[in-house]
Amino acid sequence: MRGSDATDPRVMGREVTRASPRVTIDVVLPCLNEEAALGWVLGRMPDGYRPIVVDNGSTDRSATVARDLGAEVVHEPRRGFGAACHAGLLASSAEVVCFMDADASLDPAQLPRVAGAVLGGGGDLVLGRRVPRTSGAWPLHARLGNAVLAGRLRRRTGASLRDLGPMRAARRSALLALGLADRRFGYPLEMVLRAAAQGWRIEEVDVDYLPRAGRSKVTGTVRGTLRAISDMRGVMAATRPR
Repeated sequence: MRGSDATDPRVMGREVTRASPRVTIDVVLPCLNEEAALGWVLGRMPDGYRPIVVDNGSTDRSATVARDLGAEVVHEPRRGFGAACHAGLLASSAEVVCFMDADASLDPAQLPRVAGAVLGGGGDLVLGRRVPRTSGAWPLHARLGNAVLAGRLRRRTGASLRDLGPMRAARRSALLALGLADRRFGYPLEMVLRAAAQGWRIEEVDVDYLPRAGRSKVTGTVRGTLRAISDMRGVMAATRPR
């Protein structure tokens, strides 16, 4: 992690005041070389939230660090963000499952904002709408691409989404019943499209978006962003309403 910064909420230790749920919630953390971030991420996991770190071929000590910090570690040799997410979903045994990135760009302490809406019956699929807390947290090219995608989703699904947020929550059995097929960067989009087609209530809550630890594999580069857009276009076409 970076050195101390008085303006960084990770250093300030900002917490969510909502009480932890009595039920256990599994948190799927797709992981590819996130050794530098895992200590902070796993250290801020709320009580009642059980981390499942899905190692997707890391060449650093990510799996060892996660295991030493008490997380369940699942190895998914097939490369792809969706492959890692789905492996974690299959490994989960909780009624409610959360997903979030393992790169310290999202604060695990805010997971109750997202999962709480599912537990309380306010939504079937709840996404964390990313709100940047520093100017460098969300590159312009990635933010613009996300805005275009969110606009298409609003027109396609009728859900008032402003972000395809990577922090999200839903009930495990319902997610499995969606039959998600994409194993690349289109997985989060396919989840929203199939959920909307099934009449799910899709909601958003605000969560902080922070500068990640290390370089992003997707939004940190134009090439990575274009690759993700290509995957998502394929999912859009494959799940087009009949």
